[in-house]
Amino acid sequence: MLAHRAGILLLLLLAAPAGAGVRLEHVCTLEGQKEIRLTGLGLVVGLDGTGDGGKNLPAMRALSAALRLHDAPVLDPIELKDASNVAVVLIEATVPATGARRGQRLNCFVSSPMGASSLAGGRLLAAPLRLAEAGAEIAVGVAAGPIVIQDPLAPVAGALPNGLILEEDFNVSFVGRDSGGPFVTLQLDASHAGFGAATEVAQAVNREFDFGAGFHVAKAAGPSAIQVRIPPAYHLDPVRFAALLLAVPLDRPESRPRVVVNARTGTIVVTGEVELSPVAISHKTLTVDVGAPPAAAGGRPANGFSPLGEPEPTPRPQLESLLKALNQLRVPTSDVIHILRELHASGKLHAEFVENG
Repeated sequence: MLAHRAGILLLLLLAAPAGAGVRLEHVCTLEGQKEIRLTGLGLVVGLDGTGDGGKNLPAMRALSAALRLHDAPVLDPIELKDASNVAVVLIEATVPATGARRGQRLNCFVSSPMGASSLAGGRLLAAPLRLAEAGAEIAVGVAAGPIVIQDPLAPVAGALPNGLILEEDFNVSFVGRDSGGPFVTLQLDASHAGFGAATEVAQAVNREFDFGAGFHVAKAAGPSAIQVRIPPAYHLDPVRFAALLLAVPLDRPESRPRVVVNARTGTIVVTGEVELSPVAISHKTLTVDVGAPPAAAGGRPANGFSPLGEPEPTPRPQLESLLKALNQLRVPTSDVIHILRELHASGKLHAEFVENG
Protein backbone atom coordinates (compact mmCIF):
# COMPACT_ATOMS: atom_id res chain seq x y z
CA MET A 1 0.00 0.00 0.00
CA LEU A 2 1.16 3.50 -0.75
CA ALA A 3 1.35 5.96 2.13
CA HIS A 4 -1.32 8.65 2.04
CA ARG A 5 -0.74 12.32 2.73
CA ALA A 6 -2.60 15.55 2.06
CA GLY A 7 -2.22 16.76 -1.53
CA ILE A 8 -1.56 13.39 -3.15
CA LEU A 9 -4.23 10.91 -4.14
CA LEU A 10 -2.90 7.84 -5.88
CA LEU A 11 -5.42 5.29 -7.10
CA LEU A 12 -4.12 1.95 -8.30
CA LEU A 13 -6.75 0.14 -10.32
CA LEU A 14 -5.67 -3.46 -10.09
CA ALA A 15 -6.82 -6.29 -12.33
CA ALA A 16 -9.58 -8.41 -10.89
CA PRO A 17 -8.43 -11.72 -9.41
CA ALA A 18 -8.99 -14.87 -11.37
CA GLY A 19 -12.53 -16.09 -11.10
CA ALA A 20 -13.95 -12.68 -10.19
CA GLY A 21 -15.48 -12.29 -13.64
CA VAL A 22 -16.05 -8.94 -15.35
CA ARG A 23 -19.07 -8.80 -17.62
CA LEU A 24 -18.52 -7.80 -21.24
CA GLU A 25 -20.91 -4.88 -20.82
CA HIS A 26 -18.34 -3.29 -18.49
CA VAL A 27 -15.64 -3.20 -21.18
CA CYS A 28 -17.66 -3.29 -24.43
CA THR A 29 -20.56 -1.65 -26.21
CA LEU A 30 -22.45 -2.81 -29.26
CA GLU A 31 -21.70 -1.04 -32.51
CA GLY A 32 -24.62 1.29 -33.15
CA GLN A 33 -24.86 2.35 -29.53
CA LYS A 34 -23.85 5.98 -29.44
CA GLU A 35 -24.91 9.14 -27.69
CA ILE A 36 -26.67 11.78 -29.81
CA ARG A 37 -26.17 15.47 -29.10
CA LEU A 38 -29.03 17.94 -29.40
CA THR A 39 -28.61 21.72 -29.39
CA GLY A 40 -30.78 24.80 -29.58
CA LEU A 41 -31.12 28.47 -28.74
CA GLY A 42 -33.66 29.74 -26.25
CA LEU A 43 -34.84 32.63 -24.14
CA VAL A 44 -34.76 32.72 -20.34
CA VAL A 45 -37.19 35.08 -18.61
CA GLY A 46 -37.96 35.99 -15.01
CA LEU A 47 -34.47 37.09 -14.07
CA ASP A 48 -34.01 39.70 -11.35
CA GLY A 49 -32.16 42.28 -13.44
CA THR A 50 -29.32 39.87 -14.23
CA GLY A 51 -30.15 39.23 -17.90
CA ASP A 52 -28.46 40.36 -21.09
CA GLY A 53 -29.96 43.84 -20.81
CA GLY A 54 -31.96 45.98 -23.21
CA LYS A 55 -28.84 47.12 -25.05
CA ASN A 56 -28.11 43.60 -26.22
CA LEU A 57 -29.78 43.60 -29.63
CA PRO A 58 -29.70 39.80 -30.29
CA ALA A 59 -31.47 39.21 -26.98
CA MET A 60 -34.03 41.91 -27.73
CA ARG A 61 -34.69 40.49 -31.22
CA ALA A 62 -35.31 37.08 -29.67
CA LEU A 63 -37.67 38.60 -27.10
CA SER A 64 -39.43 40.57 -29.85
CA ALA A 65 -39.95 37.37 -31.85
CA ALA A 66 -41.33 35.57 -28.77
CA LEU A 67 -43.76 38.40 -28.08
CA ARG A 68 -44.89 38.35 -31.71
CA LEU A 69 -45.77 34.67 -31.38
CA HIS A 70 -48.01 35.61 -28.46
CA ASP A 71 -49.79 38.35 -30.42
CA ALA A 72 -47.85 41.13 -28.69
CA PRO A 73 -45.72 42.50 -31.53
CA VAL A 74 -42.94 44.98 -30.81
CA LEU A 75 -42.53 47.56 -33.53
CA ASP A 76 -39.07 48.70 -32.47
CA PRO A 77 -36.50 46.85 -30.28
CA ILE A 78 -35.85 50.18 -28.54
CA GLU A 79 -39.12 49.56 -26.73
CA LEU A 80 -37.35 46.75 -24.86
CA LYS A 81 -34.41 48.86 -23.66
CA ASP A 82 -35.19 48.16 -20.00
CA ALA A 83 -35.75 44.41 -20.39
CA SER A 84 -32.85 43.27 -18.17
CA ASN A 85 -34.75 40.23 -16.91
CA VAL A 86 -34.27 38.31 -20.19
CA ALA A 87 -31.27 36.32 -21.44
CA VAL A 88 -30.47 34.34 -24.57
CA VAL A 89 -29.06 30.88 -23.78
CA LEU A 90 -27.52 27.96 -25.61
CA ILE A 91 -29.31 24.67 -24.86
CA GLU A 92 -27.69 21.22 -24.94
CA ALA A 93 -29.00 17.71 -24.30
CA THR A 94 -27.79 14.17 -24.87
CA VAL A 95 -29.84 11.18 -26.01
CA PRO A 96 -28.27 8.15 -24.26
CA ALA A 97 -26.54 5.39 -26.20
CA THR A 98 -29.41 3.03 -25.32
CA GLY A 99 -31.84 5.18 -27.32
CA ALA A 100 -35.04 6.95 -26.29
CA ARG A 101 -38.69 7.13 -27.33
CA ARG A 102 -40.98 9.95 -28.35
CA GLY A 103 -42.49 11.60 -25.29
CA GLN A 104 -39.60 10.63 -23.03
CA ARG A 105 -38.12 13.35 -20.84
CA LEU A 106 -34.38 14.04 -20.64
CA ASN A 107 -32.20 16.46 -18.73
CA CYS A 108 -30.89 19.46 -20.60
CA PHE A 109 -28.44 22.25 -19.81
CA VAL A 110 -28.33 25.96 -20.60
CA SER A 111 -25.55 28.55 -20.62
CA SER A 112 -25.44 32.26 -21.39
CA PRO A 113 -23.25 33.20 -24.37
CA MET A 114 -23.80 36.95 -23.98
CA GLY A 115 -23.94 39.47 -21.14
CA ALA A 116 -26.12 37.86 -18.46
CA SER A 117 -24.59 37.90 -14.99
CA SER A 118 -26.82 35.15 -13.57
CA LEU A 119 -29.58 32.78 -14.70
CA ALA A 120 -30.74 32.12 -11.13
CA GLY A 121 -34.53 32.26 -10.78
CA GLY A 122 -35.05 32.18 -14.55
CA ARG A 123 -37.35 30.03 -16.62
CA LEU A 124 -36.64 28.80 -20.14
CA LEU A 125 -39.43 29.51 -22.62
CA ALA A 126 -40.32 26.58 -24.89
CA ALA A 127 -37.44 26.18 -27.35
CA PRO A 128 -36.88 23.61 -30.14
CA LEU A 129 -33.79 21.39 -30.12
CA ARG A 130 -32.22 19.88 -33.21
CA LEU A 131 -29.49 17.37 -33.97
CA ALA A 132 -26.06 18.90 -33.42
CA GLU A 133 -24.87 17.81 -36.86
CA ALA A 134 -24.50 20.56 -39.46
CA GLY A 135 -27.56 21.29 -41.56
CA ALA A 136 -30.12 19.69 -39.22
CA GLU A 137 -33.35 21.68 -39.50
CA ILE A 138 -36.11 19.50 -38.04
CA ALA A 139 -36.77 19.92 -34.32
CA VAL A 140 -36.60 16.61 -32.46
CA GLY A 141 -37.46 17.90 -29.00
CA VAL A 142 -38.75 20.87 -27.02
CA ALA A 143 -37.06 22.19 -23.88
CA ALA A 144 -38.74 24.37 -21.25
CA GLY A 145 -38.93 24.90 -17.50
CA PRO A 146 -37.23 26.40 -14.44
CA ILE A 147 -33.45 26.58 -14.33
CA VAL A 148 -31.45 25.00 -11.51
CA ILE A 149 -28.04 26.56 -10.85
CA GLN A 150 -25.70 23.66 -10.05
CA ASP A 151 -22.57 25.67 -9.23
CA PRO A 152 -23.06 28.94 -7.30
CA LEU A 153 -19.67 30.06 -8.61
CA ALA A 154 -20.93 29.71 -12.20
CA PRO A 155 -24.45 31.20 -12.17
CA VAL A 156 -24.51 31.77 -15.94
CA ALA A 157 -24.96 28.03 -16.53
CA GLY A 158 -27.68 25.73 -15.23
CA ALA A 159 -29.70 22.59 -15.71
CA LEU A 160 -33.32 21.71 -16.45
CA PRO A 161 -33.99 18.30 -14.87
CA ASN A 162 -36.34 16.43 -17.22
CA GLY A 163 -36.75 19.70 -19.08
CA LEU A 164 -36.63 18.20 -22.58
CA ILE A 165 -39.52 16.31 -24.17
CA LEU A 166 -38.55 14.27 -27.24
CA GLU A 167 -40.71 14.57 -30.34
CA GLU A 168 -39.00 11.74 -32.25
CA ASP A 169 -37.94 8.14 -31.56
CA PHE A 170 -34.24 7.37 -31.26
CA ASN A 171 -33.83 3.66 -31.88
CA VAL A 172 -30.56 1.78 -31.55
CA SER A 173 -29.73 -0.24 -34.67
CA PHE A 174 -27.11 -2.79 -33.64
CA VAL A 175 -27.69 -5.76 -36.00
CA GLY A 176 -25.68 -5.97 -39.21
CA ARG A 177 -26.18 -8.37 -42.11
CA ASP A 178 -23.96 -9.85 -44.79
CA SER A 179 -23.81 -13.05 -46.79
CA GLY A 180 -23.17 -14.99 -43.58
CA GLY A 181 -26.36 -13.77 -41.93
CA PRO A 182 -27.05 -11.38 -39.04
CA PHE A 183 -24.27 -10.33 -36.69
CA VAL A 184 -23.42 -7.81 -34.01
CA THR A 185 -20.10 -6.08 -33.41
CA LEU A 186 -18.64 -5.56 -29.96
CA GLN A 187 -16.57 -2.41 -29.52
CA LEU A 188 -13.95 -2.48 -26.77
CA ASP A 189 -13.61 0.77 -24.84
CA ALA A 190 -10.42 2.75 -25.31
CA SER A 191 -8.87 1.67 -22.01
CA HIS A 192 -9.11 -2.04 -22.94
CA ALA A 193 -8.65 -1.97 -26.72
CA GLY A 194 -5.78 -4.05 -28.09
CA PHE A 195 -5.18 -7.11 -30.23
CA GLY A 196 -4.71 -9.32 -27.17
CA ALA A 197 -7.84 -8.00 -25.49
CA ALA A 198 -9.94 -8.45 -28.64
CA THR A 199 -8.72 -12.04 -28.97
CA GLU A 200 -9.49 -12.69 -25.30
CA VAL A 201 -13.07 -11.41 -25.72
CA ALA A 202 -13.62 -13.55 -28.84
CA GLN A 203 -12.39 -16.64 -26.99
CA ALA A 204 -14.68 -15.93 -24.02
CA VAL A 205 -17.71 -15.55 -26.31
CA ASN A 206 -16.89 -18.77 -28.17
CA ARG A 207 -16.63 -20.66 -24.89
CA GLU A 208 -20.01 -19.32 -23.79
CA PHE A 209 -21.74 -20.09 -27.12
CA ASP A 210 -20.08 -23.39 -28.01
CA PHE A 211 -21.96 -25.13 -30.80
CA GLY A 212 -19.22 -27.69 -31.50
CA ALA A 213 -18.14 -28.91 -34.94
CA GLY A 214 -15.50 -26.19 -35.10
CA PHE A 215 -18.13 -23.43 -35.44
CA HIS A 216 -17.14 -20.19 -33.73
CA VAL A 217 -19.62 -17.34 -33.44
CA ALA A 218 -17.00 -14.70 -32.58
CA LYS A 219 -13.80 -13.50 -34.19
CA ALA A 220 -11.59 -10.50 -33.50
CA ALA A 221 -11.86 -8.04 -36.40
CA GLY A 222 -9.30 -5.58 -35.03
CA PRO A 223 -7.84 -4.25 -31.78
CA SER A 224 -11.20 -2.79 -30.71
CA ALA A 225 -13.81 -4.78 -32.67
CA ILE A 226 -15.15 -8.32 -32.29
CA GLN A 227 -17.72 -9.60 -34.79
CA VAL A 228 -20.25 -12.05 -33.34
CA ARG A 229 -22.66 -14.09 -35.48
CA ILE A 230 -26.18 -14.30 -34.09
CA PRO A 231 -27.03 -18.01 -33.67
CA PRO A 232 -30.15 -19.16 -35.61
CA ALA A 233 -32.05 -19.69 -32.34
CA TYR A 234 -31.87 -15.92 -31.73
CA HIS A 235 -32.52 -14.59 -35.25
CA LEU A 236 -36.00 -13.49 -34.23
CA ASP A 237 -34.88 -12.15 -30.86
CA PRO A 238 -31.54 -10.33 -31.30
CA VAL A 239 -32.19 -8.23 -28.19
CA ARG A 240 -32.21 -11.38 -26.04
CA PHE A 241 -28.95 -12.51 -27.65
CA ALA A 242 -27.39 -9.08 -27.05
CA ALA A 243 -28.34 -9.30 -23.37
CA LEU A 244 -26.77 -12.76 -23.04
CA LEU A 245 -23.70 -11.66 -24.98
CA LEU A 246 -23.00 -8.61 -22.82
CA ALA A 247 -23.36 -10.79 -19.70
CA VAL A 248 -20.50 -13.11 -20.76
CA PRO A 249 -17.80 -12.99 -18.04
CA LEU A 250 -14.10 -12.31 -18.55
CA ASP A 251 -11.75 -13.75 -15.93
CA ARG A 252 -9.05 -11.12 -16.24
CA PRO A 253 -9.82 -8.44 -18.83
CA GLU A 254 -6.65 -7.10 -20.37
CA SER A 255 -6.23 -3.40 -19.67
CA ARG A 256 -3.89 -1.07 -21.48
CA PRO A 257 -1.48 0.61 -19.05
CA ARG A 258 -2.50 4.22 -18.51
CA VAL A 259 -1.45 7.10 -16.31
CA VAL A 260 -4.11 9.77 -15.82
CA VAL A 261 -3.24 12.98 -13.98
CA ASN A 262 -5.22 16.03 -12.99
CA ALA A 263 -2.96 18.90 -11.91
CA ARG A 264 -5.91 20.95 -10.68
CA THR A 265 -7.19 18.35 -8.20
CA GLY A 266 -3.83 16.70 -7.49
CA THR A 267 -4.99 13.26 -8.64
CA ILE A 268 -2.86 10.50 -10.16
CA VAL A 269 -4.55 7.37 -11.46
CA VAL A 270 -2.52 4.36 -12.62
CA THR A 271 -4.14 1.42 -14.41
CA GLY A 272 -2.34 -1.81 -15.18
CA GLU A 273 1.34 -2.49 -14.62
CA VAL A 274 3.17 0.57 -15.87
CA GLU A 275 6.84 -0.08 -16.60
CA LEU A 276 9.74 2.37 -16.74
CA SER A 277 13.01 2.23 -18.63
CA PRO A 278 16.18 2.91 -16.64
CA VAL A 279 16.47 6.65 -16.21
CA ALA A 280 18.08 9.22 -13.94
CA ILE A 281 15.71 11.90 -12.69
CA SER A 282 16.95 15.24 -11.45
CA HIS A 283 14.25 17.69 -10.37
CA LYS A 284 15.02 20.73 -8.24
CA THR A 285 16.95 19.29 -5.24
CA LEU A 286 15.78 15.73 -5.95
CA THR A 287 17.85 13.08 -7.73
CA VAL A 288 16.49 9.57 -8.31
CA ASP A 289 18.02 6.71 -10.31
CA VAL A 290 15.39 4.34 -11.70
CA GLY A 291 16.49 0.88 -12.71
CA ALA A 292 20.23 1.47 -12.32
CA PRO A 293 22.35 -1.75 -12.38
CA PRO A 294 23.08 -3.00 -8.84
CA ALA A 295 26.59 -3.00 -7.45
CA ALA A 296 28.59 -6.20 -7.72
CA ALA A 297 27.86 -8.66 -4.90
CA GLY A 298 28.54 -12.32 -4.26
CA GLY A 299 30.91 -12.64 -7.19
CA ARG A 300 28.24 -11.55 -9.68
CA PRO A 301 29.39 -8.71 -11.95
CA ALA A 302 27.38 -5.51 -12.03
CA ASN A 303 27.41 -5.33 -15.84
CA GLY A 304 24.17 -7.26 -16.27
CA PHE A 305 25.81 -10.54 -17.39
CA SER A 306 26.11 -13.88 -15.62
CA PRO A 307 29.50 -15.63 -15.16
CA LEU A 308 28.65 -17.77 -18.22
CA GLY A 309 28.28 -14.71 -20.36
CA GLU A 310 24.48 -14.91 -20.57
CA PRO A 311 22.55 -11.67 -20.00
CA GLU A 312 20.91 -11.56 -16.60
CA PRO A 313 17.15 -11.12 -16.79
CA THR A 314 16.45 -7.72 -15.28
CA PRO A 315 12.83 -6.90 -14.53
CA ARG A 316 11.74 -3.46 -15.59
CA PRO A 317 11.12 -1.03 -12.73
CA GLN A 318 7.47 -0.28 -12.02
CA LEU A 319 5.92 3.17 -11.81
CA GLU A 320 4.22 2.11 -8.58
CA SER A 321 7.61 1.80 -6.88
CA LEU A 322 8.71 5.23 -8.09
CA LEU A 323 5.51 6.86 -6.88
CA LYS A 324 5.89 5.16 -3.52
CA ALA A 325 9.45 6.51 -3.21
CA LEU A 326 8.41 10.02 -4.20
CA ASN A 327 5.56 9.91 -1.74
CA GLN A 328 7.85 8.80 1.09
CA LEU A 329 10.17 11.70 0.21
CA ARG A 330 7.17 14.04 0.51
CA VAL A 331 7.56 15.32 -3.03
CA PRO A 332 4.67 17.76 -3.78
CA THR A 333 1.98 16.50 -6.13
CA SER A 334 2.72 19.23 -8.68
CA ASP A 335 6.35 18.08 -8.85
CA VAL A 336 5.31 14.43 -9.21
CA ILE A 337 3.10 15.37 -12.16
CA HIS A 338 5.97 17.35 -13.73
CA ILE A 339 8.21 14.28 -13.41
CA LEU A 340 5.56 12.05 -15.00
CA ARG A 341 5.21 14.48 -17.90
CA GLU A 342 8.94 14.45 -18.56
CA LEU A 343 9.15 10.66 -18.26
CA HIS A 344 6.43 10.36 -20.87
CA ALA A 345 8.02 12.97 -23.16
CA SER A 346 11.37 11.16 -22.99
CA GLY A 347 9.83 7.79 -23.86
CA LYS A 348 10.76 6.22 -20.51
CA LEU A 349 7.16 5.83 -19.31
CA HIS A 350 5.65 2.82 -21.08
CA ALA A 351 1.96 3.68 -20.87
CA GLU A 352 -0.64 5.98 -22.32
CA PHE A 353 -0.42 9.36 -20.59
CA VAL A 354 -3.60 11.42 -20.17
CA GLU A 355 -3.97 14.86 -18.60
CA ASN A 356 -7.39 16.01 -17.42
CA GLY A 357 -8.51 19.32 -16.00
